[in-house]
Amino acid sequence: MAEFDHLAVSARILDEGAADVEAALGVALETGGRHPLMGTHNRLLSLGPSEYLEVIAIDPDAPAPDRPRWFALDAFSGPPRLTNWVLRVDDLHAALAGAPEGAGWPIDLARGAYRWRMAVPEDGRLPFDNRFPALIEWRSHAHPAAALPDRGCRLLKLEVSHSEAGALGRALPLNDPRIDFVVGPPGLRAVIATPAGERVLT
Repeated sequence: MAEFDHLAVSARILDEGAADVEAALGVALETGGRHPLMGTHNRLLSLGPSEYLEVIAIDPDAPAPDRPRWFALDAFSGPPRLTNWVLRVDDLHAALAGAPEGAGWPIDLARGAYRWRMAVPEDGRLPFDNRFPALIEWRSHAHPAAALPDRGCRLLKLEVSHSEAGALGRALPLNDPRIDFVVGPPGLRAVIATPAGERVLT
């Protein structure tokens, strides 16, 4: 069974994305890190002991990778927005065996104490118009959420919108009442509890 791991807000420039999320939620984000294999960097926010939000963007100081970046960042344009969600699994190979075509190939990654394996599509874009979740298998006891200060934010609801919402929902071994699949244009909408009340990210 898969479990919710984190949300990804994409941005052209990391500072712009972080500022947008901080303004929307009324809390400060933490310094994240760099992903040399993908040429990206991020900032982070705790959503609880084992969940978090990341703002991610292309790292202008990193060499371009020899493959498309994850989350389809090479084609990203426009203002910062919620583009992806990530589920953690115990066995990535087994999860991919039952996933839709195009869910990605396992790639081993590391940053500091963190070790993980993530499924990254060949073109960087996930099935169902990029609304299928990215799949991750943590390979170390350390998890980013555990190291982040608790700002009092929690995911209350994630709405995943797609014209084939039923098929998308059935493609996932997921049992999380917070996550709803609704028929509509491809999109994500997250309701987050903050110290100042409920806030919405799209």
